[in-house]
Amino acid sequence: MLFLKDLLTMSMPLRLATIATISALLFAQPSLQQTYTACNPTAQAGCPADPALGTSMTADFTKGASDQFTPSGNPTYDSNGAGFTVSQHGDAPTLTSKWFIMFGKVEVTMKSAPGTGIVSSAILQSDDLDEIDWEWLGGAGNQVQSNYFGKGQTTTYDRAAVHTVTNTQGEWHTYTIDWTETQIVWQIDGNTVRVLSASNANGQFPQTPCQLKVGSWAGGDSSNPQGTISWAGGITDYSAGPFTMYVQSIAVTDYSTGTQYT
Repeated sequence: MLFLKDLLTMSMPLRLATIATISALLFAQPSLQQTYTACNPTAQAGCPADPALGTSMTADFTKGASDQFTPSGNPTYDSNGAGFTVSQHGDAPTLTSKWFIMFGKVEVTMKSAPGTGIVSSAILQSDDLDEIDWEWLGGAGNQVQSNYFGKGQTTTYDRAAVHTVTNTQGEWHTYTIDWTETQIVWQIDGNTVRVLSASNANGQFPQTPCQLKVGSWAGGDSSNPQGTISWAGGITDYSAGPFTMYVQSIAVTDYSTGTQYT
């Protein structure tokens, strides 16, 4: 497991960072390109309550779309499940949950997208920008990155880690985030690869209701900052595409109960 060493400046909404690998430096942008918050309660008053999941749910995308999620950017469905295809500039297909969880467990069974510069993501994010991430780079088909942020705080970039996985693009793997009041556990196929204790998070432990977002985008698009392009593995050649991430299923348990979070 490799950890971030040095960081570059951030250009919103993309966070730029460098991570040490065995042979070279990679650049880390630890969140989905299209992440944002419609109303940040730490910055403005009158934010509406968030609908709570308050229970458990499972979506089998091999059977089609789920009414638990709001699509954007035209995800598709077939026997593989939900497909998130990047084929040209501006493509960023995403599914966003219609609910939030306040501590909980998320399991995503998927294949990441191939392609230089293509990024596949599965993240939890709150209105005030608490965040827990899984991210895959199309040019690195045997690894995945984990990361976390507290209330969008980006004064340090020493939180990401890189984990080895066999053939993320050609084989189905289940990636889990198990988030409680005291720790976050990242698992791959039931095997724990990282544990973060709240006491070791330097005040940045995510602790507000989070929404689930899954999707893909081109970190290597030529319009992006150079740091992001370098982290993503280089310029995306759309003529080599299309590039598709597949999500077979998602299972989520909300560790809290009720109907909404304020």
